[in-house]
Amino acid sequence: MAILNTIHAPKSLTSGGVAAMIEGLRARFAQYRVYRATLNELRELSNRELADLGLSRSMLKGIALEAAYGELK
Repeated sequence: MAILNTIHAPKSLTSGGVAAMIEGLRARFAQYRVYRATLNELRELSNRELADLGLSRSMLKGIALEAAYGELK
């Protein structure tokens, strides 16, 4: 009976693995900042101003998510 052992070496730090991970985190944090800023600005509007825009308070999170992350499916 044969036994197969496979040893996978981790990516080296110079191959871009860590740099790609950091860049991905930066991009996600930038999207989160857009979400928070949009949500905060919309929450500052009065109910009258939201009604003039055809919005309700229950729609604010969805609008902020779409602004930050694109169209939701």
